[in-house]
Amino acid sequence: MKKILVLHTGGTIAMSENKNGGVTPTSRNPLDEAPDFFHGQIDLQTEDVFNLPSPHIGPKEMLKIQQRILRASDQGFAGVVVTHGTDTLEETAYFLDLTVPDELPVVVTGAMRSANEIGSDGLHNLQTAIQTAASDEAKGKGALVVMNDEIHTARFVTKTHTTNVATFQTPSFGPIGLVTKKKVIFFEKLLSHSYHPIDQVVDHVYLIKAYAGMDPELLQLIDQPQTNGVVIEALGAGNLPPQVLPALKSLLDQQIPVILVSRCFNGIAQEVYAYQGGGIQLGKLGVTFCHGLNGQKARIKLLVGLSYGLKGAALKTYLNDAIS
Repeated sequence: MKKILVLHTGGTIAMSENKNGGVTPTSRNPLDEAPDFFHGQIDLQTEDVFNLPSPHIGPKEMLKIQQRILRASDQGFAGVVVTHGTDTLEETAYFLDLTVPDELPVVVTGAMRSANEIGSDGLHNLQTAIQTAASDEAKGKGALVVMNDEIHTARFVTKTHTTNVATFQTPSFGPIGLVTKKKVIFFEKLLSHSYHPIDQVVDHVYLIKAYAGMDPELLQLIDQPQTNGVVIEALGAGNLPPQVLPALKSLLDQQIPVILVSRCFNGIAQEVYAYQGGGIQLGKLGVTFCHGLNGQKARIKLLVGLSYGLKGAALKTYLNDAIS
């Protein structure tokens, strides 16, 4: 009988709708009353790590989850499921993807409807996440996100809708697997996976979104001695308005890593345009292009790399590679 560890962290999946229609945490996690989905065929152990809405979860809380998962790998568990609020679920899942070895399946799930709403999806998502974590085929695929009967990689999945139960999608190529009533089916896999074990997280790593007519003030405001890194969601294929270039250069001159991704829903940032503020000029200034990740995940990757101690060329190589 396989042992699966279920770690509850809060979120809509652990909330209920009150008499005024507001969705809030309750004194008792409704998942504690979940039925035995598997009729004794899987040995489930459940723990409450904390009970927080996901906007309250940051890197320190992610590290706490990671440390519990690392201990689980030495306690005979065949897999781990993490229940989580959906607002920052993709960031926690990617943090775990980067910092946990892939021999132990790690599956993150949540819900878009609270426990007592009509059509609540929490229990079903929990069931399919446990199925996936208990699957032999889930090994070696990095952290996974299972929602709405679909299996996605933590690296590329993103929340695409504010309320729809099918909100979690992988824009580039779709899910890598499906969960049916009786079977977990994988039909894609990642080309490679590497991780960087950390026991601390750095702070003051920022994310900024570029926009038409962007002024330099935001970059100037974060030009501080404590700043450890900056991720910019750039325009198009990786371009910025020319008026921000002096402030950008000031950050780079102080050896503060500046990472560029595209704010576009699909595609990657790359050095294509040679005009002022274009990707070619930004690359020559020392900006690092992070391929294949959205802004929030590029920030997590930068944060993990810095926490691991990567610097200079090693950090740039780590951030350039979208598949590790």
